[in-house]
Amino acid sequence: MSEALAPRGPDGCGADTPLDRALRLDTEVMLVDDPVKRVDNMTMAFGLEARTPFLDHKLVDLAATCPPELKLAGGGKGVLKAAARGVVPDAGIDRQKGYFPVPALTHLEGAAEPNRHLTRLDGSKLWQLGALELWLQAYGL
Repeated sequence: MSEALAPRGPDGCGADTPLDRALRLDTEVMLVDDPVKRVDNMTMAFGLEARTPFLDHKLVDLAATCPPELKLAGGGKGVLKAAARGVVPDAGIDRQKGYFPVPALTHLEGAAEPNRHLTRLDGSKLWQLGALELWLQAYGL
């Protein structure tokens, strides 16, 4: 990992601090193939187009020029939260981060009867199989 965070070339590709190198790595490796690609694939599959306004290249370039102490302020979103104050209600700015859990197995019905017997598959995998089955049925596959 330390080699991946090491500067590349004479100027470190504009990433002068360890934090900037870690953020650059995250931006160039993780962000490209993870959430952005999945959102794009899923929305385009249904004829929709999703936008990611915080990934606009001008905004990303501006954020990259901020000093590390601003990037870490307020848990990592201090500058964004400060800019939103007075525009977005404080309740939306200050709320705890949410997550998207897999629905409880009680939502699955039918032959699997997940509440009736134990299965070697955990709930997440069973939910994924159920979602796949519904998708296959919807497209007659």
